[in-house]
Amino acid sequence: MADIDEKALLPAGLSDGLPPDAAFEADVRERLVAAFIARAFERVSPPLVEFEDNLLNGTGAAMASQTFRLMDPVSQRMMGLRADITPQVARLATTRLAHASRPLRLCYAGEVLRVRGSQLRPERQFTQAGAELIGAADAGADAEVILMATAALAAVGIDDIKVDLCQPMLVPLVMADLGIDGEDAAGIRAALDSKDAAEVTALSAPLGDAARDLLGALLKASGPAETVSGKLAALQLGPAAADARDQLLRTLDLVSAADPALDITLDAVENRGFEYHTGVTFTLFAQGVRGELGTGGRYLAGQGGQANEDGEPATGVTLFLDSVLRALKAPAPSPKVYLPAGTPSTDVAILHGQGFRTLQGFDGVDAKTEATRLGCSHLFDGAEARPLSGND
Repeated sequence: MADIDEKALLPAGLSDGLPPDAAFEADVRERLVAAFIARAFERVSPPLVEFEDNLLNGTGAAMASQTFRLMDPVSQRMMGLRADITPQVARLATTRLAHASRPLRLCYAGEVLRVRGSQLRPERQFTQAGAELIGAADAGADAEVILMATAALAAVGIDDIKVDLCQPMLVPLVMADLGIDGEDAAGIRAALDSKDAAEVTALSAPLGDAARDLLGALLKASGPAETVSGKLAALQLGPAAADARDQLLRTLDLVSAADPALDITLDAVENRGFEYHTGVTFTLFAQGVRGELGTGGRYLAGQGGQANEDGEPATGVTLFLDSVLRALKAPAPSPKVYLPAGTPSTDVAILHGQGFRTLQGFDGVDAKTEATRLGCSHLFDGAEARPLSGND
């Protein structure tokens, strides 16, 4: 027994997918991708491993600390196991699909592996399903991706979806206008991320009334969209900061107009988790579910890459299957019927058409006894599938 237990032991954050959970995850993953494909996003499938200098280039640089490395015995070059699929799709868009018509709509699903988990997501290996809209800078593209993501989640059975809209560029631009940099900026940034109003006041007060008042007002402009959007719109900001703020509010208006019932919050100061993003971002939650269902937002595809040194405007979403599955109740398995040896294939096809799973039996066993032992719900008697019960 000790030897069996040792062989079953896996590294922290990794787990085996067992029946029926593995099949349930695969079904949900494909339904999410189908929702993207229905909106004209085309599926791509980048490799699990790439050369390190490609994988960690541009947007991928933000995942460097989460990436496992290994040596390729063929080329003798370092490779990386992907920790996020979005940078790979950005690479495809700006290299092999560089001449495809824009805006380019791509979707994907696959496994990722990370060096370490987080408090909310201790899993290090999990499945992502996502979509990227590349080559459009309009707020309508951001709204399209957000609405598509919420519709995809609703389609697999998740209710009470909450969207948290952010603009991670806003605070840096405000602090630049106020002349705040260095250790002062880092301390205030951390206090804003933790939503510590007292600490924000304490750190910004020595920098002047303008800094204290504006940073405090930014922090207060976070909450339910219907109550804080006016506060955010009223802030007196410099040109660049005002433009970033207006992008956020424009996206809010488009999403709210398309789905007035959607629960939306605004966060004017959030930055964590959006290291490579350059504009409006969002996080998706469900009531009572641990962890984010997904995240997304605007970035530059190919930034620093060979195909486009300046990057191409893009926006996208990544859904995390581990969190998505926690928000869903697994369906009851379809009935399983035992087929005695020699059952014609035409009868098998009919049973499949009736929604049965069929388990093929062998010669030399009692059909009913074997069907019961193997957990079948029905037994095929040559004409129909009959329910198994203790009285049969």
